[in-house]
Amino acid sequence: MNKQLLGGLTAEQFLTDYWQKQPLLIRNAWQDFPELIDLPRLIALAQQDDVESRLIERRDERWLVENGPFRASRFDRLPETDWTVLVQSVNHHVPHIADLLYEFNFLPYTRLDDLMISYAPPGGTVGPHYDSYDVFLLQVGGKKRWQISSDDAGNFIEDAPIRVLRDFSSEQEWILDHGDMLYLPPKYAHYGVALEPGMTYSIGFRAPTEQEIVGKFLEYLQDELRLTGVYGDPERQPTARPGEIDLAFVGKIESMLTQLTWTDADVRKFVGRYFTEPKPHVFYTAPDEALDFDEFAEQAQAQGVYLDLKSLMLYEGEQLFINGEELEAEADAVETLRRLADSRRLPAAQYDDAVLEALYTCYDYGYLHVGKI
Repeated sequence: MNKQLLGGLTAEQFLTDYWQKQPLLIRNAWQDFPELIDLPRLIALAQQDDVESRLIERRDERWLVENGPFRASRFDRLPETDWTVLVQSVNHHVPHIADLLYEFNFLPYTRLDDLMISYAPPGGTVGPHYDSYDVFLLQVGGKKRWQISSDDAGNFIEDAPIRVLRDFSSEQEWILDHGDMLYLPPKYAHYGVALEPGMTYSIGFRAPTEQEIVGKFLEYLQDELRLTGVYGDPERQPTARPGEIDLAFVGKIESMLTQLTWTDADVRKFVGRYFTEPKPHVFYTAPDEALDFDEFAEQAQAQGVYLDLKSLMLYEGEQLFINGEELEAEADAVETLRRLADSRRLPAAQYDDAVLEALYTCYDYGYLHVGKI
């Protein structure tokens, strides 16, 4: 990690003093841009079916929101001010944006979500709001004024199509120039307004609700449990009140539900699957003319391999997970595959068949590719 990314702080200092505690303004946090994403390229991404995008306008004191994909002509009709286009998960489509996202790998990939890019001309804003997750806001080109407040009363405008705070009172204010970055903990209200045409790279972190996690875990158990019993009541007696749910019936159902149990291993397996599961709009493309195993092995060892930009690979103990699935591998291959999960690539080297077989499985599904990105 480039220490300037955190204003000269070490990762330990940042996590101890700022993470989920207080905001941090970092001047000149990042200048290592191989290229800058311009508006035409962002608009091109916003036209794709596999990209989430939004257009937000402020017109006549009203908020207007449209969801992509968009036609290119839609942007020809926009005024010179007071709008913002937002494109999610640009790291799935642009390699150097993915590289920037993974500069934040001092935090585990289970928490790292995506890098969203928003473009706004002067006056462009999404209004005062707060997020339920941590976020780094990196200014790229132009200038933007940010006002922030620790007040998280949550008094959102009821009929607005986006979450905009009705009352916002600024406690601190800065103007961010190209390369400046602002870190905000969850539920820290913020209000950014573009002063010049420019972009904000938003590095967001996953913070699923307890309701979502528990619901997904119950779905997981539903798929994993193999209960074989069938309801029965051979002791049944005649009833004079057929509309009543009798206590004996409730007791039998309750007894069935007590079979809903799980182990630590179940939880670990669920976490690996859930936190690598791709979002609904994400899909992978298998090679058009796939190499056979021997050809793949030869090229992988000569050129190395790298994970697809949309792939996420995690591990826990000896278990490996990729894109919502468990990856089967022999014990001798696990350590090498862990390195792939951590660094998202493996260099050219001699690998044994156990490693190559696991890599080939991923290659066949389009989860990784041969060569250098």
